[in-house]
Amino acid sequence: MILVGLTGGIGSGKSTVSSLLAARGAEIIDADDITREVQQPGSAVVEAIAERFGDSVIDAERGLIRAKLADVVFADPAALRDLNAIVHPVVGAEIDRRVTMLAATDKVVVLDIPLLTENPRRGLQAKIVVDVPLEVQVERLVRYRGFTVDDARARIARQASREDRLKNADYVIDNSGSVEDLARQILGLWEWMRSLPQLPSDFRLARPA
Repeated sequence: MILVGLTGGIGSGKSTVSSLLAARGAEIIDADDITREVQQPGSAVVEAIAERFGDSVIDAERGLIRAKLADVVFADPAALRDLNAIVHPVVGAEIDRRVTMLAATDKVVVLDIPLLTENPRRGLQAKIVVDVPLEVQVERLVRYRGFTVDDARARIARQASREDRLKNADYVIDNSGSVEDLARQILGLWEWMRSLPQLPSDFRLARPA
């Protein structure tokens, strides 16, 4: 197995890069997808969130009302820490389980983690960053996701800075250009990843630092 991390700020097009790598044959472990899976209605994670934040963030089917929960935690750093303490260990355990299942294969495994800079994971062979200028992020969030300019800037500001993401990057994808340019970069990235050494079959991913 070859194991790398993929990250990028909101609006960077990280999901597009992840999809293109999957089309090349990469095995994608998507932290956002896992988060949604462990937050299914009635799950232990949702019930723990309800116990901490109250039933106002839960609907009649015991599912999360994500917008209400976001309103609570993004305005309150202590509440956000409490939410992360509920969700992150469960997501991390599932990531570890999936990595362990693939350890004895020859797959290129990509951990797609939006907050990899904020929450580093030891044991990755490389950190890949999808990078775009701030104004491109804002424009995409407004055009494609219905954000206001102020909301877009606020969401971006809550994540690691562009400079911090790039600081320890092993490979950078510039996704501010054309689709054709991105495709060329993906080809180069894929060849580079395939050149990394295989990890031992008994490899286990270390817990976050």
